[in-house]
Amino acid sequence: MKKRVTSKGGEQLYRSSTHTTTSSSVRSVRYGECQKNHAAKIGGYAVDGCREFMASGEEGTSGALKCAACSCHRNFHRREVEYEAVCECSSPSTNGR
Repeated sequence: MKKRVTSKGGEQLYRSSTHTTTSSSVRSVRYGECQKNHAAKIGGYAVDGCREFMASGEEGTSGALKCAACSCHRNFHRREVEYEAVCECSSPSTNGR
């Protein structure tokens, strides 16, 4: 029996010890809206409205960490992590009783 479990964020996936499982997981990371406070120097709160991180350079370069829309570092954008685990589960063997 195959079982597919999808989890968002840091949720723990349940695993039963009575079943034999073989699993693999896929993780994808996406960066959402910018949360940099541009008015922090004057004691206020104002964000620029950038809705999604878009890298300004190729992967592996310093431009990959800078947003093309708002020029902020990637760390200022909300990080969304999705985990997808694929498990092959089998019931414990029976003794024919």
